[in-house]
Amino acid sequence: MPPRRVITGRSQEPRRRFAEELRLLRTARGVSLRELAKVVGWDPSQFGKLESGQTLGGPEVVQALDTYYGTPGLLLALWELAVSDPTQFREQYRRYMTLEAEAVSLWQYSVCRPPGLLQTAAYAREALAAGGLRGQELDQQVEARVGRRKVLEGVDAPPFRVILSETVLRNALRDPREWQEQLQNLGKDSERQNITLHVLPFGTGLHGLDSTDVMFLRLLDGRTVAYAEHDVRGELLEESSRVERFQRTYDAVRDLALSPAESRKFILRMLEEGPCEPST
Repeated sequence: MPPRRVITGRSQEPRRRFAEELRLLRTARGVSLRELAKVVGWDPSQFGKLESGQTLGGPEVVQALDTYYGTPGLLLALWELAVSDPTQFREQYRRYMTLEAEAVSLWQYSVCRPPGLLQTAAYAREALAAGGLRGQELDQQVEARVGRRKVLEGVDAPPFRVILSETVLRNALRDPREWQEQLQNLGKDSERQNITLHVLPFGTGLHGLDSTDVMFLRLLDGRTVAYAEHDVRGELLEESSRVERFQRTYDAVRDLALSPAESRKFILRMLEEGPCEPST
């Protein structure tokens, strides 16, 4: 196994550190990107993007590189740090992302889109592109959002309760197949032990979260913080009195929602309807 290199100030940022390690390992082996691709698999351009920091790739390709370079677990560990690094998110979300990774339980209300923790890559891409992101920045933000799902995985994953307005399930993606994939993903998530999913159907009347997405995080020290997102901005709430007011409103909305079993049936009915083919 190659000797470990000191992490300098130049390479402490996890994404950059991961890309740097990949470049150094390949250079030390004396192979080109094309030669590497022939041995390990995948397209040479994939390894080029990994080494330039344009993409983080997935665990399968990283494990294959660990095997090839004789660095068991090293690259995968660096990849996991890069995926979960809050600095890859836009600055206003970074403190929230750090707290989310430390939360012992989470609960959310979503107005018109699935929570970021439950979005497929295709959904995340269309949603972020609709917000104006393009090119490399779009690719990085999609990876960052999809990487957040790691919070809900593993034996110690925190419980997550989410209420979806019916609008979330009616506001489809442009590609019917990608939308079906997102609905299937929500259906599968609703069956996981640590996820409790409610649907708030149309016709329940006005309520205090009509235009507000809100996520609550209970932290190890017993505090609860909230992130509320309105039409034009988001705000991290840490003052206990403000968080408590939002919690009471959230509880009132939950009382209006369908039970988890009824909500699962609701999503399954939508899947049975099938995708609507675009008109020609």
